[in-house]
Amino acid sequence: MHVRCALSRVVAGCGVAAIALVFTPVAASAQQTAPGRAKVAYGDSPPGFWFGTDSTQTPVRGPAPYRLPGISGEYGGYIGMVGNWAAWQGCGDKVIFSALNSQQANNNFTWHQAGIGTGLYWFMAGPGLDPHYNGSTSEAAAWGAAQAAQAIADAAKVKTKYPVLFADVELPGNAPGISPAPDNGWNSVYTSPCSGRTSASFIDPTVDRADLDAFFSDLTAHSTFKPGVYSAPSVWASIFGTGAPATLTNVAEWTYTANTSSLSPVPSGWCLRRSTTCAQFFGGITSASPEAVMWQWSGGGGTFNGIGDFDQIDMNRIP
Repeated sequence: MHVRCALSRVVAGCGVAAIALVFTPVAASAQQTAPGRAKVAYGDSPPGFWFGTDSTQTPVRGPAPYRLPGISGEYGGYIGMVGNWAAWQGCGDKVIFSALNSQQANNNFTWHQAGIGTGLYWFMAGPGLDPHYNGSTSEAAAWGAAQAAQAIADAAKVKTKYPVLFADVELPGNAPGISPAPDNGWNSVYTSPCSGRTSASFIDPTVDRADLDAFFSDLTAHSTFKPGVYSAPSVWASIFGTGAPATLTNVAEWTYTANTSSLSPVPSGWCLRRSTTCAQFFGGITSASPEAVMWQWSGGGGTFNGIGDFDQIDMNRIP
């Protein structure tokens, strides 16, 4: 997503796809098949792994059970932006969510026992974008909790199947339409959320982490969602360093590192087939960790493949 060099393809050095929402409408009612109907398994491997997409609408092939474009495989899930801090703060940015892809993913999950259905992520702001920033961990925590409350409210309007809600933690750069803050307020303090002007160029990693931890704790306290985070090793280290604030446990992780602009070869597990290219996780998590649940392997982070953002999803591991 890289807004997410998942949200847009024009973001340099981020992991977002582009921010342009666009609640893409559902064109027609999905064709359904009675539960229990025998289905043909093909495409992704090993068992429990599914190919999915995120953010901008992808031309998923139908009728149901739906299949992915560009590669062979059942449509295993859609992860959409449930909210964007900049839109929430009135900065003019948009939320990227495809109602059609969401419906298709939910149809495959419900009627064809395929994939995860619809999952969600919140494009998160660091403490430097808090209008009341004062450098304290308590104020950063209040900012993170406020974002969680908004994410929960937005999620209530969407039919979700996947139990994790991801905080999208990234540095979107200066791409237009992505964010008025190139670092999303993780490393710099801004005069106001929408100004694009900084008043300080350093935020202590413990303050950053207080923001994120409060998002996680408020999410779990006030919803049934499990906490997750979308980022990449280089971005993660630039925000949280390499010490205690960077360590993650019991948080589902979605990475985009080692992604490619090609759709061939496709992944098997956490590596591209017939290749040494493998997903790289962060915060002390590895591909062997139970927290490693997704890899945006093509289309995000400036690696546009001509179709969309493609994800590798492991349903075997949900913390």
